[in-house]
Amino acid sequence: MRRGLIARSPVELPDAVLDTRLAKLRTAMAGLDAVMVYTNHTQPAAVSWLTGFVPYWSEALLVVPRARLPVLVVALTFRVKPWIERTSRVAEVIHTPRIGLEAARLVAAAKPDAAVGIVDFDQLGSGIADDLREGGPHLSLSDAGDMFAVLRGSADPAELMLAVRAAAIADRALSVMPPRAAGIGAILGSIEGEARRLGAEEIYLAAAPDLASDTKLRRIEGEPQLGERFALRASVAYKGAWVRRVITVEPGAEQRSERAHAAFAAAAAQLPDASGFAPFKSFLVEGCRTAQPLEALMGSRIDEPRPPAPGAVVSVEAVLAIDEKEILIGAPVLVGAPGSSVTLDFAELFR
Repeated sequence: MRRGLIARSPVELPDAVLDTRLAKLRTAMAGLDAVMVYTNHTQPAAVSWLTGFVPYWSEALLVVPRARLPVLVVALTFRVKPWIERTSRVAEVIHTPRIGLEAARLVAAAKPDAAVGIVDFDQLGSGIADDLREGGPHLSLSDAGDMFAVLRGSADPAELMLAVRAAAIADRALSVMPPRAAGIGAILGSIEGEARRLGAEEIYLAAAPDLASDTKLRRIEGEPQLGERFALRASVAYKGAWVRRVITVEPGAEQRSERAHAAFAAAAAQLPDASGFAPFKSFLVEGCRTAQPLEALMGSRIDEPRPPAPGAVVSVEAVLAIDEKEILIGAPVLVGAPGSSVTLDFAELFR
């Protein structure tokens, strides 16, 4: 369940932007009468991109007919209907515990043998899939994940601006941490508090408390001892846009940090070509294809990479060794934008 404020801004995400995205989807719906998109709090990105809706909890199916505004079928109580209507651009909100059954009936009522594309159909829960078949026994169901991924391939200006805002929140929150002597608990608490004060709808924090012994970033429980060098990762969501930021905290090592940032920026500027990361110990590129906001796309441990398209916003994290010291670094990247790739330069795109 999300803990931050979820509110739609017509300035940051205007109706015209959502209408344009729906028009792109309908243009790609060759041979389909409708598209359905599943959402929950861990897979919010596809429905958020089309309507602005971000669930706090539970699940929903968005039904996109060819010629009408989408209908959101939600497994949420009726009492949240006004909130959903305020934060979403949909024609109707239907409340039911069996979202698959109601969504299928909705489509079948207009055309019993309709062809329906379902984004990430193969990953849909078996109960919902069974209800779809029960509610529309004559519907022709197929997977529309690859088609949708092409539409999401390149970020539009609204998505870029939301990513910039999320990145700015992450940077600011990481910059105001208390001194090391306060302990890792106080540091993480300060970062989260600042991010939420700045409007983050969610923030997940991880740390590698002592880089001399372990470079693995993990969720911290308890109060492990901080080493001389440690790393922090902030995953921040702002109005449906997710970014990751990773920093290494090492007092008195400004030159090493500058060299790490320069190497990271040079490698990131070559994406989707990953050859620039060859000198690194490891790297990972995450981005949104369909419903997962930060899906692993390519990296040193990815056997079947899915390189992002030019114009995509991704989050990249990497480990490199400088002067025999391992540095963890990560930032959002605009693929195919040399010189304006990492968070520190992101705002230059909009000046």
